[in-house]
Amino acid sequence: MINSTHNTLKNGQHPVFQGGSYPGIAGKVVVITGGGNGIGLSMAEAFAGHGARLMLIDINEQAMVKARQALEQTHVDIEVAICLASVTDDVAVEAAFAQCETRFGRVDILLNNAGISTNKASLDLTPDEWRRSVDINLNGVFVCAQAAARRMVKQKSGVIINTASMWGVSSAPQRAAYCGAKAGVVSLTKSLAVEWAPYGIRMNAVGPGYTRTPLMEELARNGRLDMEALRKRTPLGRFGEPEEMAELALFLASDCAVFITGHTLIADGGWTANGYM
Repeated sequence: MINSTHNTLKNGQHPVFQGGSYPGIAGKVVVITGGGNGIGLSMAEAFAGHGARLMLIDINEQAMVKARQALEQTHVDIEVAICLASVTDDVAVEAAFAQCETRFGRVDILLNNAGISTNKASLDLTPDEWRRSVDINLNGVFVCAQAAARRMVKQKSGVIINTASMWGVSSAPQRAAYCGAKAGVVSLTKSLAVEWAPYGIRMNAVGPGYTRTPLMEELARNGRLDMEALRKRTPLGRFGEPEEMAELALFLASDCAVFITGHTLIADGGWTANGYM
């Protein structure tokens, strides 16, 4: 298991993360894909703390039920709906957004977070593995964005935040499918931001670096990630935390960022700035 505390520098502790307060979130209806755990769950907690109403979409119903229970215990009077659906299923996605519209009357913010990791030598990558990575990490982003935007156009307002990755603006061996899909998310974010701006829709992306999530723990247990090597390679000397990534989404979705669209905000501890390996 990964130690849950921050790594330390030689000259002392890293600063403790302190979340901010952001205007324009309270009362908004927020749809979060992959909201049952990891960064998606941290996003749910962050937006719940700002008074948002939530719809969680995930393929893991048990995780969503647990997430809803935890959110309801922590936040008084919160409204949380859940929907079992795969982002690769356009019919199920449309039904999920229709359900959200019926429940809450509108869709204000989409956190397009669902995704999977693909870490495998490219010569051994099967066509099915390639297609699955692109289908979930890229096609699913478009399908959900389209379903949300069709409703936001009628409202003449809305915000979509896509979860890309630092690998969407960089690259690495044995990650061809993942890098290709996430680079597609970065480009898609720019294209749709321009196309949908006249309708009052802003679209941005967040690009997490290595972040302490259950997925990262699983990859470490399976020997797919060398945690110490990754930590040393990161200029800030530690991994990101899910709540730090959720903070980026809060900022970009809030009234603090009303003139920002088509942008990918990278939070990787300096990884992509550090050009040497």
